[in-house]
Amino acid sequence: MVTHVPAEARGDERGALLAFVEAQRGGLRRTLLGLTEEQAASRPSASELSLSGLLKHVAECELSWLRMAQERPNEKQREESTWHESFVLVGDETVPQMLAFWDAVAKETEEFIHAVPSLDDTFPLPPAPWFPKDGRVSMRWMLLHLIEEFGRHAGHADIVRESLDGKTAFELVALANA
Repeated sequence: MVTHVPAEARGDERGALLAFVEAQRGGLRRTLLGLTEEQAASRPSASELSLSGLLKHVAECELSWLRMAQERPNEKQREESTWHESFVLVGDETVPQMLAFWDAVAKETEEFIHAVPSLDDTFPLPPAPWFPKDGRVSMRWMLLHLIEEFGRHAGHADIVRESLDGKTAFELVALANA
């Protein structure tokens, strides 16, 4: 769902990128408006994706990229045996808890990006078959990647939500603004 992202102040590349990241976060958050925990966890299609699972995944994904950029250990690091838990709420996890967790991660991301000396600063990519050996990416690249990641999953979430109750992204924007 396209919503208006305010123009940045002249030359404020950080602000512009962060505004687009937040716009994509909003697209996914809105898909959860007015749903019960059961509805948010349901899978109304052949896909195994649920809205609460997508929420958890993107929150953990952002944390993962933030910790890589900070070159700090990720307290929510997944391994092969727990990877599936990044797409489903487990134990006593709830949608409000996941939204609060993501809000905290988002705040930390924004503070970090405003504090780095340059968006050209780089950090190493972890060893993985899909990353180049000894690869590095910039802070700018990370923000663009978050926009891509959140946009992809917001689109998934739009389809899941519409399959649940017929509400479209336009209706959810109106509901959020009511």
